[in-house]
Amino acid sequence: MTRTFTVSRSIVVQASPSAVYEQVSRPARMGRWSPENLGATVAGADGPARVGLVFEGHNKRGAFRWTTRCTVTASDPGRSFAFRVHAIGLKRPRLRAPIATWEYRFEEAAAEGAGAESGGAGATRVTETWTDDRRRWPTFVANAFDRIATGGHTFAAFQVGNIDRTLGNLKKDLEDGSRS
Repeated sequence: MTRTFTVSRSIVVQASPSAVYEQVSRPARMGRWSPENLGATVAGADGPARVGLVFEGHNKRGAFRWTTRCTVTASDPGRSFAFRVHAIGLKRPRLRAPIATWEYRFEEAAAEGAGAESGGAGATRVTETWTDDRRRWPTFVANAFDRIATGGHTFAAFQVGNIDRTLGNLKKDLEDGSRS
């Protein structure tokens, strides 16, 4: 069986690319939208992350909890935000290894249900991409590990559902105006 290393999903959000970027580029806020992420510990002020920023992500799946160490790899306001996950552990991320890369792209889009005459803040196509960085793992080992960790799925298949839920929650949150 071939292994899928990258999955992407998109959604249109009724907010400008800069407004969406402003929210997504703050790792501590990701827990508001993600079904697994509980937020992040970020040193310094609560602002958009810059390239090179290291943060710890706090996650859970069922009763299982873990922490990751991540480094921001792209931070282009209104265009893209990405980070690489490179360490993992239960309470502290002690095991260092390439794990995954998460990327968010923001592109202007036509406002849903609106013609060119609609004014307003515009709309953004948000694309979230997960890339499996465990390239050195043999496929059969990765697939076996994934099925245990996800309850029967490969991480690629599992992440499609997570991304869809994250983007749906992001859309609802930003369009409801609850951006605090």
